[in-house]
Amino acid sequence: MAFKHLRHFIDTLEKAGELVRIKEYVNPHLEIAEITDRISKSPDGGKALLFENTGYDFPVLINSMGSYRRMCMALGVQELDDVASEIEGLFKMLSKPKESILDKLAMLPKLSQFASWMPKVISGRGACQEVVMTSPDLGKLPVMTCWPQDGGPFITLPVIHTKDPHTQSRNVGMYRMQVFEKDMTGMHWHKHKVSAKHFSEYKKLNKRMPVAVILGGDPVYTYSATAPLPENVDEYMLAGFLRKKKVELVRCISQPELEVPADADFVIEGYVEADEELIWEGPFGDHTGYYSLADWYPRFHVTAITHRKDAVYPSTIVGIPPQEDAWIGKATERIFLAPIKMTLVPEIVDMEMPVEGVFHNLVIAQIQKDYPGQAQKVMNAMWGAGQMMFNKILAVTDTGTRINDYKALAQYAFKHLNPATDIYFSQGPMDVLDHSCSRMGFGGKMCIDGTARLPEETDDRFDTASFSPEVNIAALRAAFPEIKAVNATLLKLDIPCIVIAVEKDRRNHLRELHPQVYAQPGMEGIKMVLYVEHTVDPMDLPSALWRFCNNLDPKRDNFLAERPSSRNAHKVTACMGLDGTIKTKELDDFQRDWPNIIVADDATIKIIDEKWQKLGLGDFLPSPSLKYKQQIYGQGAVVAL
Repeated sequence: MAFKHLRHFIDTLEKAGELVRIKEYVNPHLEIAEITDRISKSPDGGKALLFENTGYDFPVLINSMGSYRRMCMALGVQELDDVASEIEGLFKMLSKPKESILDKLAMLPKLSQFASWMPKVISGRGACQEVVMTSPDLGKLPVMTCWPQDGGPFITLPVIHTKDPHTQSRNVGMYRMQVFEKDMTGMHWHKHKVSAKHFSEYKKLNKRMPVAVILGGDPVYTYSATAPLPENVDEYMLAGFLRKKKVELVRCISQPELEVPADADFVIEGYVEADEELIWEGPFGDHTGYYSLADWYPRFHVTAITHRKDAVYPSTIVGIPPQEDAWIGKATERIFLAPIKMTLVPEIVDMEMPVEGVFHNLVIAQIQKDYPGQAQKVMNAMWGAGQMMFNKILAVTDTGTRINDYKALAQYAFKHLNPATDIYFSQGPMDVLDHSCSRMGFGGKMCIDGTARLPEETDDRFDTASFSPEVNIAALRAAFPEIKAVNATLLKLDIPCIVIAVEKDRRNHLRELHPQVYAQPGMEGIKMVLYVEHTVDPMDLPSALWRFCNNLDPKRDNFLAERPSSRNAHKVTACMGLDGTIKTKELDDFQRDWPNIIVADDATIKIIDEKWQKLGLGDFLPSPSLKYKQQIYGQGAVVAL
């Protein structure tokens, strides 16, 4: 379904009971984010929110794609898997041998359909240019400051257009933009991104780089800007495919080399100078749930701002999951399963990205296993595929269990797992937002082979048969005072893994502690111990796993312990320890700053508490930040090194 404009999508959400209009005044500085954080963490992502009274001329739409249903509505489908099925059908049709003239003629209707999805540049101005600011001023837009330690207000849903200076091929991406002046922002594109490559080419030519940013329009534009497409595929072709209607583009007013969707709500035109001094941008409360650290990025100079007469300012917040971006990620997980299967990993059956893994940290792949070493083949293929190169922890399973039943999946994987031989470590490119890497953008990776073992994959030295561990938590804490809490509840589910909260006080503390812990009575049969910071509640498993995944560099932070098997004197059992605690210079020789968890400040929480009954949002929801505040008091914004 093609939405005519953003208000068309808003009307559709409202008719479906998926939107709440908030008429009470709410400040875009911290307050909208605090309300949205409470709503987005309610069951099924809560409702989309339209803030109509912000002190600006434009209402703010947020959390519009923050549920499975709304994500499907944005893409015009009943189920996200419907898109994957259509893509798979197209791949099969295009790759099928054409043996006769009838086979070739049968392709013509589909080729005509392809043409109908291609973007088209139209003459004249579009609705996005109904109003032209005589003096462009970003201060007239309700740009939000989301979190108290953010470097300033950020545009969080910008759809950014650039072109290769040599080929003129277009790239449409999404990179946050910190507003510094009325006509200048940062341009936060990472070195791995296509727009950064375009900028590199402009620098070689010593030419000014034109850039155009849109906000709003059909929500498919926003999604397509986040999609992990190959560099030579136009994002607006994907948008046309999803909406089943070509995207109509108009030329920018001050940057005519670039074209933007005619139905966008806002267009911010400008340029980046090839040789200009960079600007210190950030920090920013990011999708990892931590503040991303400040760094140097290009300056974007605004030359024009245009908008619709009835423009709506779309925004989002990112922070401790779940947030709206989890559902955008779910769409990518489902939609791009078919291309991965058809072009890279033919044995893949399904894929899952748990919310606690914040996209890149944890990915589960289910394969049809036919030969030994196949999980490692899949590991190498996936780590070499586009944005999957940023993946930190990859768990591979086979068709012996359902991938989205996490309990059954863990039982199955741990049943077959030999911690000494079936966990593989590597290193490579990482998301620059990953703070656990010893070097920015480069760190460790781990693949857990949870498939059923074939004879060639077994090591007779190890006893991997199921035990019934009986961990004595009181005895563990008495023997090791640094252990503050233990979650052993997974053992009752036949999952031989425990979570230990520990307070480190010396170098190599956990590397020395782990074999001692594994040597304790009742620990035989435990295959994995996840260590978290002593301020983390290990009984809150989703929260503990989120903290663990963020703070782990698998290659650096693993230690294997062995002990003689009590059932076979000629064999040993093994247990993998993984250190998901905070890393410091004093205890871990960690040379980078360690960011803090994102939480709202007390003043903002109090304002929203007092305002809640006027918002029309139903029963009172306490701030999600409250549960994390005790974990960070006294640490400051960043642990000083």
